[in-house]
Amino acid sequence: MAADDGMRPMEILLVEDSQSDAELAGQALRDGQVKCQLTHLTDGSSAVQFLLRQGRYSSAARPDLILLDLNLPGIDGRGVLHTIATDAMLMTIPVVIMTASTQHEDRIRSEALKVAGYLVKPVDMEHFAALVQQLMDYWDSDVLLP
Repeated sequence: MAADDGMRPMEILLVEDSQSDAELAGQALRDGQVKCQLTHLTDGSSAVQFLLRQGRYSSAARPDLILLDLNLPGIDGRGVLHTIATDAMLMTIPVVIMTASTQHEDRIRSEALKVAGYLVKPVDMEHFAALVQQLMDYWDSDVLLP
């Protein structure tokens, strides 16, 4: 997405409890020149409140993309993903799982809930950048952001 294309920045919600992993994701987005507003939350409870616009998040922007860790304090990423998948307003938001979990069941459950991608940490930055580019190509060609 070009910097001067007149479109608003993508709203990206990053739910990641590891500060170093969050910094890597942010760097990959910058390196990919993704025009975005990145919101970083560190636990699943805050993510659910943000997505449902509850409490201090009552005026939160609706994310265009969610980058979600599965192993989070409080409500884990599986719970967040379940909330997204069962809410008519949230289920259309693409979710990319970024997790250290190598459990086959996690991948199967995530894919059953129609995640857009599943990356095992440590995230291969080249793979992550390619996924970000695919998502950007999708947005540029098929999605009109409000």
